[in-house]
Amino acid sequence: MVAYSRNEIISATDIARNFSTALNSVLEKTKEKLAISKNNKLQAVLIDIEEYERLKRAYDLMEHIDIAQKIEERKNSKTISLDDLMKEYGISEDDL
Repeated sequence: MVAYSRNEIISATDIARNFSTALNSVLEKTKEKLAISKNNKLQAVLIDIEEYERLKRAYDLMEHIDIAQKIEERKNSKTISLDDLMKEYGISEDDL
């Protein structure tokens, strides 16, 4: 879980009233991020576009690595054809 300092948390009401100031604090890098709370619960985070794009690329890369690992793990696994599987369980195409 990400930690937020007290000055990085802003209420939804305050951000609505002071959006320009809040946005500028992120854009000018006086604050790395702003966590927006509603009803005392963190609901969203405001970050600059470069950080968002960096995080998105990292997430996409991790997803691709995960897929590649799954493919590699399955390369040597035993497979069975649909026809053989249907025969094994006594299922015909009409049953489907």
